[in-house]
Parts: sequence; C-alpha cells; structure tokens
Amino acid sequence: MDLIRLEKQIQFIIEIDKLKQIYRQTLLTDGSRNENDAEHSWHLAIMAAILWEHAESKDIDLSRVIKMVLIHDLVEIDAGDTFCYDEKGNRDKREREEKAAQRIFNILDSDQADELRSLWEEFEGRQTPEAKFASSLDRLQPLLHNYMTKGAAWKKHGITRSKVIERNKHIAEGSPILWNFALDIIQKSVENGYLPEN
Repeated sequence: MDLIRLEKQIQFIIEIDKLKQIYRQTLLTDGSRNENDAEHSWHLAIMAAILWEHAESKDIDLSRVIKMVLIHDLVEIDAGDTFCYDEKGNRDKREREEKAAQRIFNILDSDQADELRSLWEEFEGRQTPEAKFASSLDRLQPLLHNYMTKGAAWKKHGITRSKVIERNKHIAEGSPILWNFALDIIQKSVENGYLPEN
C-alpha cells in the first residue's frame, strides 16, 4: 500500500469539504437560504443520472458526466462563486479559477490530478457531448430554483428575460428537449411576474 498516495488523497478529500462553505446566489427551492456549491454539485449529479436519456448525444458516457459535475466547481474553494450575470466578476474569473485548479487538483498525485484537471477543462470547454450535457444541467438547475422561488435571485439582481435567454441558450447544445423545457419555465416566469420581459 502506498501510504504517501493515500495521505494525499485524504488531504484532498478534507480540502474539498470547503466547497460546503461556498454559497451561491441561488436559493434552495423552498427559499429558506442560499445553496452551497457542494449541494449544487450533488444536485447536478442526480440530475445527470435521471435526465441522461434526454441528452442530445445518445452515446454519452454517464459516469464521465457525473464526475464532471461533481468536480466542476471545486475551483471555487479558492476562486469563490462568481454570479453568472456579474460582468465585472466574470472578467478575471478564468484567471482565478486556473490558479485554483493548479493548487487544488495538485494536492493529489499527478495521475489523479491530471484526470480531474482534464475533466474540469473539458467541462469548461463545452466541446464534447458529455461536457455539453453537463453544462446544460448546470444551467437548468438554477432556472428551476429561480422558478420555484418566484424569481428571487433574478429580482434581487435586476435580471431580465433576454439576459436569462442569452445566458442559458447553450442548454440546447446538450439537450434540445431540456432547452424547450427551460424556455417554457422562462415564459411561465414572465407570465407570473417572476422575471421582467425586458
């Protein structure tokens, strides 16, 4: 048994517990508090397991999608959560996250560090069928939360229908079915007064 390798793995497992302390703008569906990144990642993993049949590609590697959504926000332990509609915060987001990826993934031995870094890069690049589907879920989940909380985060930040459409339109790349569902949620949100038209 390689005890040094095991120690690094345990150190990584302890480090990523910090993800539970990174809070998002998204509220829980009951509106009681903000969701943390660990809860968000868990929710996406369950969504992947349930919704994979709606992926655009019928040959996706589901285990790869689940790994991707579980690790995609680990960089936020150092970089923090950047609200998706925050133009200023998004300017240096990639730089902050690259630095975080370098530190966090490299707690592990190089083979596992390289695998996780590769999965993170794949998710960010949105080029493979798996990454497109994972990204679709990452965008759909906050839409559901906003709808269930009557647009709480949208209202707080003055977000309009056109911004939501622009931000989320690539859901269609991973799943046209889920994009049609998202459009229906957006329309209902406008009709119910949760989301301003313009």
